[in-house]
Amino acid sequence: MIYLFQLMNGIGLGMLYFLLAVGLSVIFGLLHFVNFAHGAFYLLGAYLCYALLQYGVGFWGALVLAAIIVAAIAAVVETGLLKRIYRLDHMYHIVATIGLALMIQEIVIIVWGPVGSSVPAPKALTGAIMLGHFIYPEYRLFVIGFTAVLAAILWWVLEGTRLGAVVRAGSESTDMVSLLGYDINRINTAVFALGAGLAGLAGALAAPIRGVDPFMGVEALAVAFVVVVIGGMGSYTGALIAGLLVGIVQSLMTTLWPAGASLAIYIAMVLVVLVMPRGLLGRA
Repeated sequence: MIYLFQLMNGIGLGMLYFLLAVGLSVIFGLLHFVNFAHGAFYLLGAYLCYALLQYGVGFWGALVLAAIIVAAIAAVVETGLLKRIYRLDHMYHIVATIGLALMIQEIVIIVWGPVGSSVPAPKALTGAIMLGHFIYPEYRLFVIGFTAVLAAILWWVLEGTRLGAVVRAGSESTDMVSLLGYDINRINTAVFALGAGLAGLAGALAAPIRGVDPFMGVEALAVAFVVVVIGGMGSYTGALIAGLLVGIVQSLMTTLWPAGASLAIYIAMVLVVLVMPRGLLGRA
């Protein structure tokens, strides 16, 4: 039963990792932009959810508002700062986004303090599901179901709509998209905001499971890059498969080898890269 429990935990973690990483992957695929502030948006989403709950907003409202606020902040940052350095060398991307991430982290510490806090799950999901001898928390089951539905919606948006077609075309040639009459700057801003909003949503969903602390963004960023590298840059399906793989490996290893649980995901990344340098479903 313990392995089944950890498998379910791994699927839940994997779906959160997918939400976190898919935005990073799509941003890189369209903008060819290395965003080291992605983990900070996850951090911001978690703390906004925590703050909104403190102000009496219900959990469901806090979940939606946290994602929307993070997306709005990301749109402002992208429009005012980041779009000015897209065409520069990746070194400038890294320096600028690391600086942005540190600013967000320090603002969180100033506003909410350096000590972490717990976040309560919604009252409707505080119980557990019992199937014979198997017991599993309702909130974690909700996270699996909710993220699975969201993944299906995202897949439909990216693969079955005009917006998705434009985004995919933009990842191949932004000049061609511009010649077709689309405003590539608005598309870039929308995609960047969407990716950051998904990271914020992942943070808000994770908050009742792990609590919040000012350094959770660094951990999230590392995992997001592992998932993107394993899945392949710019690949939606790759991010989903890699997220589940990383989540399950990490969760099962906490039972088999607790001290090496975090190390295991990096070993998995190295093995995948050695065999498939572009990742599971990455492009050249």
